[in-house]
Amino acid sequence: MLRGIAVFTGKKIIRLFLLLATVSMITFALVAMSPIDPVQSYIGADVMRVGAEQREEIAAYWGLDKPFAERFMKWAGALIQGDMGTSMIYREAVTKVIGERFMHSVWLMAFAWTLSGIIGFTVGAAAALRKGSWLDRVITGFCYTLASTPAFWVGLLLMMIVAVWLGLLPVGLGVPAGMLAGSVTFFDYIRHMILPGITLSIVGIAPIALHTRQKLIEVMDSDFILFARARGERGARLFFRHALRNIALPAITLQFASFGELFGGAVLAEQVFSYPGLGQATVEAGLRGDVPLLMGLVLCSTLFVFTGNTLADYFYHIVDPRLRLEKGARR
Repeated sequence: MLRGIAVFTGKKIIRLFLLLATVSMITFALVAMSPIDPVQSYIGADVMRVGAEQREEIAAYWGLDKPFAERFMKWAGALIQGDMGTSMIYREAVTKVIGERFMHSVWLMAFAWTLSGIIGFTVGAAAALRKGSWLDRVITGFCYTLASTPAFWVGLLLMMIVAVWLGLLPVGLGVPAGMLAGSVTFFDYIRHMILPGITLSIVGIAPIALHTRQKLIEVMDSDFILFARARGERGARLFFRHALRNIALPAITLQFASFGELFGGAVLAEQVFSYPGLGQATVEAGLRGDVPLLMGLVLCSTLFVFTGNTLADYFYHIVDPRLRLEKGARR
């Protein structure tokens, strides 16, 4: 058991290292080829007051006057030592900028991820158990509509209806505007997180619900379900004893594999609601050519997605005993 866990962990660590190295090189190359001028973005509104010599000094200070290979090796060497560099936008260490925004994004994505998983699995199972009924048609049509709806449009719609027209929740930001940090309560954080969290969860409901529905329909038409029905099993007993585990496996995999889409959706949701998370920082870093911050955020997002896929593999082996038996047989 312990040996299997050690082998599994070792393989994942090697894959993670290779993935981070590849993503770093590709991202750094793409940023270097970008038409955005980092010096111009750094200067901002003072462009008329800054001469050519000052621009060269700024470029030299940030190392932008060096060749691509030299800049990358310098950045990679500092990263190995635990230094992600200094953000050109915030004039602070990249680790500090990411650390300040990390918890905002984590709570937002955790709320949306949990909500989308529970609702998606529930409505997908309900649609499959009522196949062909009005409930099935309503759920399926709603999911297809959500699947083709951009996250930012859902966010704008919720903002207009819930925040502007009804005035039930704040329009945006992570905390009330103008309030001192010491005066912000936990309830304030929750109220400002609800709208972006619901926006992010709505977009993730559709794929989970549709996949669960299709898988459960296949399971309910299988021979072992027909045999269970012949023995007199019906309703909830039939579902929980024979169908739940079979549809839980792909649902777990899909839920954890959605980490990448979750982070991408968070970028749009945070931008719409001006929510101070990693997604908003990623947009700012990309548009303003902040290479150190953008590289740090890309590595964090890569690690985030890889963790989701790793957890999916791990829980898949726990839930499905057949995989453990196959491994034991090979030994």
